[in-house]
Amino acid sequence: MKRTIGTCYYPEHWPEEMWEGDAARMVEAGISWVRIGEFAWSRIEATPYQLDWSWLDKAVATLGAAGLKVIMGTPTATPPRWMIDKWPNMLIVNEQSQAYKFGSRRHYCFSHQPYRLECVRICTLMAQRYGANPHVEAWQTDNEYSCHDTTLSYSDAAEQQFRLWLTDKYQNVAALNTAWGNVFWSMEYNNFEQIQLPNQTVTDANPTHLLDFRRFSSDQVVSFNRLQTDVLRQYSKAPLIHNYMGRVTDFDHYKVGADLDIASWDSYPMGFLEDRSEEGEAFKARYAQQGDPDFQAFHHDLYRSVGRGRWWIMEQQPGPVNWAPYNPAPLPGMVRLWSWEAFAHGAEAVCYFRWRQAHFAQEQMHAGLYTPGNDPAPGLFEAKTVAAEIETMPEVSTATAQVALVFDYESDWAWQIQPQGASFNYFKLVLEHYRALRSLGLSIDIIPPDSDTLESYRVVVIPGLMSLNSTLRNAIDNFAGAVISGPRSGSKTAQFAMNLEPPMPGMRSKISYVESLRPSTVIPMKNTGNVINWIETTTNEDPVLQRTACNRPVLIGDGHRQYLTAWADQSALRSIFKTLCQEQGVAVQELPDGLRIRDTKEHRFVFNYNPTPTQYQGLTIEPAGVHWEAL
Repeated sequence: MKRTIGTCYYPEHWPEEMWEGDAARMVEAGISWVRIGEFAWSRIEATPYQLDWSWLDKAVATLGAAGLKVIMGTPTATPPRWMIDKWPNMLIVNEQSQAYKFGSRRHYCFSHQPYRLECVRICTLMAQRYGANPHVEAWQTDNEYSCHDTTLSYSDAAEQQFRLWLTDKYQNVAALNTAWGNVFWSMEYNNFEQIQLPNQTVTDANPTHLLDFRRFSSDQVVSFNRLQTDVLRQYSKAPLIHNYMGRVTDFDHYKVGADLDIASWDSYPMGFLEDRSEEGEAFKARYAQQGDPDFQAFHHDLYRSVGRGRWWIMEQQPGPVNWAPYNPAPLPGMVRLWSWEAFAHGAEAVCYFRWRQAHFAQEQMHAGLYTPGNDPAPGLFEAKTVAAEIETMPEVSTATAQVALVFDYESDWAWQIQPQGASFNYFKLVLEHYRALRSLGLSIDIIPPDSDTLESYRVVVIPGLMSLNSTLRNAIDNFAGAVISGPRSGSKTAQFAMNLEPPMPGMRSKISYVESLRPSTVIPMKNTGNVINWIETTTNEDPVLQRTACNRPVLIGDGHRQYLTAWADQSALRSIFKTLCQEQGVAVQELPDGLRIRDTKEHRFVFNYNPTPTQYQGLTIEPAGVHWEAL
């Protein structure tokens, strides 16, 4: 498949006389896709039921006449001010029971039923008008669900809908009391109307209450998105997309993705390094102008799974951003590297945010492809380079990897609710397993926790999965390759009680007790590396494959079913994965820090995230360099 590039455009921000020139320059730059409309509700409907489509009609016609394909965004992430006057209780409420105010974005509560109807109304009107428009070739629902921590709402509307959700799930309150273990601390309920949201309790709320609230809140996002997709499919045959964010886990993206045709995500490598990374200062300083070498790739592989093979970058950082603690410019060549890395992981399109930097409002310090004064910015030249290379590049087709890694949103909620140690973070645990695998030159497929077959792979890695459902257990039972799970995998039931059975099929050992370790506590391994953060003691009914220097079992099992009882550092993980992969016939090569590989069906891509030249098989890869070779 030939890949394409795009950009995000806000015609309502610029005089109409600029639109035609902008469109012509987009085409000249090699751009194919243009996203518009996702924040435009107040310009479409300045007062209730008085709609002005004329400017948007002209924008679509102007872009389309130039040969550009429009991605139309539904404007529901930014309800206008009059909407708050009409529905003052539609605002999201935080954990301290304070309602947020108008004046930014994403200020609505997913559970507010009248607002949902308003969204159905505006989506219906938009779909009726543009659903058959030949220039509108894709749709984006809303914008960045959960960004700014907006999934969990403690509003009256959320409480009412939560009770209905619980009633539907448990049918009777006795069943709920049993599932939640409410006999503990005399927490039993007599009816569903007594149940409140799990905030502002004296000490810890019931963990199953909290987990069900997280499940409910996720389902509210899923149903909110489905309201829009149901409308759009009535009037348009164009693919439906949502733009997810990096390291946002407050709702189940797999379930949202089931109602869409394409998954996309908004990639800001340097912003995420500064804003969402837990790596140390030395790491951040080394990659300050490049981003974490594994963070983007992890999300590429995740959203390829969420999109069932189809995914895009809807927003790609082209220069300094405005929202991170520190906002340097990318190293020359990085915009090109990020783009090609996305294509190598299967992206169909990479869209740069934004076309022109705004000179007003909250994002005025966020760079675009053009400066506020309408001069070309550095990112434009790299985008043009990518467009030209696409024209000469042979097909780039995604290949199934030999190694799979399971990622689960519910496990992230569970370990936030009950971390048992301040250092236990599910996302970080999974990313560190992914990082170790990538450092061995491996391509990875990320798969959901309900995968019904594993037969495409030779090795499957399952870090920290709260509960193994029957579908995954059956897949493991029928899998001829190797599975390595842990730490903490399979430690709970679906009701968030302790699992008293072995944590994985094919194992006999049970978990006796667990320990969370202080950051200063490091337990050396006998072979290489260390145990950090977490270690478990088992009943030792399986062979011991690796131990600590003080003789505690760390890796147990056999050649096909292994359980990691501890959080191993990078050195230990690389050693464990190298041995396991080699035993399963998976070729590995230990890469220099900052150098990463991705294999497609036709090519091997090599990416240098280092600020210095790096050697790869006799080649010198320059800083921010991309090298590809035929397989």
